[in-house]
Parts: sequence; structure tokens; C-alpha cells
Amino acid sequence: MEERVRAELGVRLFTVLAWIPERRALRRVHSSHPAEYPVGGEKTVEVAAGWLERCITAQEPYFGPGKAAVREIFADHELIESLGCGSIINVPVVDGGRTLGVLNILDAEGAYDEASVRKAESLAPLAVAALKEEQ
Repeated sequence: MEERVRAELGVRLFTVLAWIPERRALRRVHSSHPAEYPVGGEKTVEVAAGWLERCITAQEPYFGPGKAAVREIFADHELIESLGCGSIINVPVVDGGRTLGVLNILDAEGAYDEASVRKAESLAPLAVAALKEEQ
């Protein structure tokens, strides 16, 4: 999955999070940067409330084209920026109407556009099988 994202979109930081609805939490199941973002780490969505509604409930992607958008939504924006990232695409991974998790795709500020979001959405189904194993 990471190789496809890297080849088709470009990426500096790539993580996959499994959604745990009973705890309203996300658990990291893959990370391109395990020292900074370790696999197994869980968070009870440390982002703006609208992000959870958008990505998990409404199953729509979130696109933050620049550092201002990243700072507005993510509590760990300083770590994100320290890795050279300032643009983010979050894409829900959905199967049978159920949100299984989220792909987090980050690169330099301005690296992505709306076409990048559509490409990321087209890649999300590739993560369904792996996220089903996490359920």
C-alpha cells in the first residue's frame, strides 16, 4: 500500500489507522516513520471535532493543502512539520458502508491538490483486507 501511494502520489509520512468504534479511537497499524508514529499507538482523535464527523461518520476525505490547515486540525502539527510535512490527505477506508480506518498521506506544503485527493480515494480500497484483519 505504502509503495503504491509513494509511486502514484508521493509521500513523506504515511500511516494507516484502524477505527475502533466502541472506544471512538484510532489505532496505528502501519507507519512509514515508526520512531515518531509507532505501530500500535492509539489516540482518541486528537483533532478538531469536524474531522471525526467528516472522515469517520460521513466517510469523506479531508484535504489540508498547507501548514495552516494542518495546524488548525492536528494537535501533533509540530511533529508533522518537523518531518517536512505541510500538506495532508486523510482518506477513509470503507467496506460495506462501514468505516474500517483512515489512510494518512502527508508531504511538503503544496504537494497535493484536488486531483491528488481523488487518486488517494481510488487507492483506499487496497487497504480493506488488511484493516478487516485488525477488526
